[in-house]
Amino acid sequence: MRILIVEDEQKVASFLRRALEEEGQAVDVEHDGEAGLQRALTYDYDLVVLDWLLPLRSGLDVCMAIREAQTGTPILMLTARDAVKDRIAGLDAGADDYLVKPFALGELLARVRALLRRGKTGSPKLVVGDLILDPARHRVTRAGQEITLTAKEYALLDYLMRHAGQSLSRTMIAEHVWDFDFDGGTNVVDVYINYLRNKIDRGHERKLIHTMRGVGYSLESRNALSE
Repeated sequence: MRILIVEDEQKVASFLRRALEEEGQAVDVEHDGEAGLQRALTYDYDLVVLDWLLPLRSGLDVCMAIREAQTGTPILMLTARDAVKDRIAGLDAGADDYLVKPFALGELLARVRALLRRGKTGSPKLVVGDLILDPARHRVTRAGQEITLTAKEYALLDYLMRHAGQSLSRTMIAEHVWDFDFDGGTNVVDVYINYLRNKIDRGHERKLIHTMRGVGYSLESRNALSE
């Protein structure tokens, strides 16, 4: 998953980034509301962790602007404002959850996992053919057989399955699964696609991961597009 943190406190932002990256997430950080809003509206995020008291534009304004743009990205409001009226204001502005500082890291990570499971569509499981990814259990199976993936392989498969049937360029995949400063000249995307193919498609007559000539990759249950 790709997560955006909008937090002006450098230490808090760094702490959150490390914690989420250790969970296998790809994380970007902005330190003011204006930059955070532009980032949230420009790129495809699975979750925005949003502070309320931000320079240039408040988190509440950012939250409302994201919702006005008809973006269904889940938003976790993270703030020291603990009054009931503030919680109500945050949720009414479009936040999906509200966590008060100081917070326990375990609780924050649990809330993040819950919001990521819910996603933009509310579907608890991703299914393509006989391949099933269960975010709630962090479990992948094909034809009933469990498949063990590394954190980055899991993130890549999650992205492919959430965009099943679409042609995804290497740049799109790299920007979502890896950092935005990813060096497009490397072959890391191709390497990890091969890792997934070995685990997902090997031994199965019907291949799910397809190479799109001149474009990138696609995941779907038809064989016609395979290279």
